[in-house]
Amino acid sequence: MDPKHSHSSVSKHLFSISPPLLNSANPWATSEEDLKALYNCPYTGAVTIRTSLWKAFNQHPNTHQYTFFSSSRGHATANINVDLPEGRGEVLPGETSSLNTLGYSPIAFEEYVTMLVRMSRTSALQTKQLDKLKPFIVSVTGSAAEVGRCCEHLLEDATSSGLDLMMEINLSCPNIPDKPPPAYDGASLTEYITAVGHAKAKTPVTYKRGLHVGIKTPPYTYQGQFQVLIDALERSTSLNGGCPISFITATNTLGSCLVMDGKNDPALGSANGTGIGGLAGDALHPIALGNVKTIRSLLDTSSHPDVKSISIIGIGGVSDAAGYKRMMSVGAAAVGVGTALGRDGVGIFEKITHGLEA
Repeated sequence: MDPKHSHSSVSKHLFSISPPLLNSANPWATSEEDLKALYNCPYTGAVTIRTSLWKAFNQHPNTHQYTFFSSSRGHATANINVDLPEGRGEVLPGETSSLNTLGYSPIAFEEYVTMLVRMSRTSALQTKQLDKLKPFIVSVTGSAAEVGRCCEHLLEDATSSGLDLMMEINLSCPNIPDKPPPAYDGASLTEYITAVGHAKAKTPVTYKRGLHVGIKTPPYTYQGQFQVLIDALERSTSLNGGCPISFITATNTLGSCLVMDGKNDPALGSANGTGIGGLAGDALHPIALGNVKTIRSLLDTSSHPDVKSISIIGIGGVSDAAGYKRMMSVGAAAVGVGTALGRDGVGIFEKITHGLEA
């Protein structure tokens, strides 16, 4: 190993989100205003940025949309506003599930990093009032090589900017035509984890802060899929510096879902014209709980300490204190909120927190 570059030489810090409540990577964490509101909310312990690519995603409001709907009603009733960067469904009472045909953020990775540094150097982030640095989880995707470049970039920025940065690799978006989620495939998972391991191994000894990296997984539906994930993580323990993954975000939306409108037409436009997209919100909650419980159990029984120590951010259908308690009870170290943030705004975090105190 080059003595000037050492993953193990970087001081390791404990993965922790306090309070253990945050947003997921979603369209309500896209703009600078979104991120400032989430950061300055005293009830969030971290802020996740909408998943970005090395080059900005080409988004169109007629094909990249979301809607809220009621599972009991069985169809969508909301109008879709296509005068915005993406098609956004209106918020109606009782429609607590969601479907989206979105891709990734229209803002590129490096633009987000520039945005965060700019905010940190102004009064935009209320660090003095919060009395601590709140982590930004920069969610990224792309090829394994691009993700490795993002990791190297963030390792440098974590040292030079004074920000508390983490990275989430989104390997689970179901809405990209001809690009199935890599987290279903063992070889693909290994390729991405190895890219992160190599990026960390090249960390100069002058970098005094490590970088927590996580994987965002899709909803797994049978045991073999869970084992593919665990096997890839255990293989990575042979990398220089050990397994480079600190946390798993479980889960992303459930793909291949279709919501109709009152005329039995697809409620959403999509890139492939079918209106089929990713399911989230209340309807996703049971499978999200099952995924968190199963992954936590498999991590706990691993013979590799690096794998056993991986934390889970549980996401899927949490909209109140009861849902938060359920997610924590099955093994989540922190709980993320998506659909309910889109419906209620940042006030959802205060609602959940006050519910826990009641």
